[in-house]
Amino acid sequence: MTRTAGGSGTSSRPDRRPDGGVPVDARGVDRTLWTRVGGIQGAPLDLLTARIGRRHYAPHTHDEYAIGVTVDGTETMLYRGERIYSAAGSVVVVEPGEAHTGGPARPEGFAYLCLYPAAELLGAATTAEPGPVAAAPHFANPIIDDRGLGEALRLAHHALRLGADPLEGESRLLGVLGGLVRRHAASGPKAVPAPHRAEAGRIARTVATRLSDELIAPPTLAEVATDLGLSRYQLLRAFREAMGMPPYAWLAQHRVARARALLDAGHRPAEAATLVGFADQAHLTRWFRRVLGVTPGVYRNSVQDSTSRRPSF
Repeated sequence: MTRTAGGSGTSSRPDRRPDGGVPVDARGVDRTLWTRVGGIQGAPLDLLTARIGRRHYAPHTHDEYAIGVTVDGTETMLYRGERIYSAAGSVVVVEPGEAHTGGPARPEGFAYLCLYPAAELLGAATTAEPGPVAAAPHFANPIIDDRGLGEALRLAHHALRLGADPLEGESRLLGVLGGLVRRHAASGPKAVPAPHRAEAGRIARTVATRLSDELIAPPTLAEVATDLGLSRYQLLRAFREAMGMPPYAWLAQHRVARARALLDAGHRPAEAATLVGFADQAHLTRWFRRVLGVTPGVYRNSVQDSTSRRPSF
C-alpha cells in the first residue's frame, strides 16, 4: 500500500471504510486523499478519496476528465451555469476545461471517489481495434443515475488505490470508462454555441492566453480591455460567461495547476509559489487548499511517494 495525502480533522467516532477508503462515520470532517498511479497509457492517473464536511471548492477547471461517484451524502456544484446535485450512488462527469465548484448540499456533508483520466485514455477505452484513438466523448448530462456503473467505479478506484494487482486495476478501469462512454456519452458532437457565446469564448481564450503567458506580472483589466477594444465591463462579462469565473479567479486556479506540475517534478512549495506568481508560500497554500483540498506540501509528499512505489500498467 502507498501513503496518500490528507487534510484531516478530528473525530471521536469510529473510522470504518466500507466504501474503499472514505471514512463514512467521520461526518462534518474534511478529509482529502490524493493517490497517483503511474504508467497508464504513458501518463499518470490521479485518484481522489474525499470526505467533505464544510469545505466548498473554489471555481476551477481540470485538464482531464473528472469522473467520480458519490458514496455518502449529497454533493452540490455549479456546472455549466446550473446548480446540480449528486446523491449517493450517482456518477458525476466533468469534462476537461469546464469550470465547476463543489461542496456539501447538507450539514452532514458528503463523501466521494474520483479519478482523472486524460481524454486520450477515455478515447482509448472505447476504441475496439488498433489504430487511431476515438475522439474525446461529450456528456450532455453531468449527473448519471447508473448504480451499476457507480459500483463498478467504486471497485475500480479501490483496486487502483491499493495497487495490489495491476492487472485487476487496469481491467476494472478500462471496463468503467468503456461502460461510461457506451451507455452515457452523447451520440453526436457538442452543440455549436450561439454567435454571442462564440464571441465570448474567443475573448475569454485571448485573455486567458495572455494571463498564462504573463503569469508572474499579469496585465491589468484596463490594459487587456484596451488592447481588445473593449470596456472592462464587456471583458468581465464575456470572460465570466465563457469561463464560469472572473479573470482573477481563473488566474489563481491556473497558477495552482502550474504549481501542481512543479510539485510533481520535485520543487518545494516555496519555489513553486515564486515560479507561478503567487506572493509567497502562504498565498499558494490558501488557493491550493481551495482548489485541491490539501496543502502543497502534503500533496507533494503523497504523489511522490505513491508514484515511486506503484508498478506501471
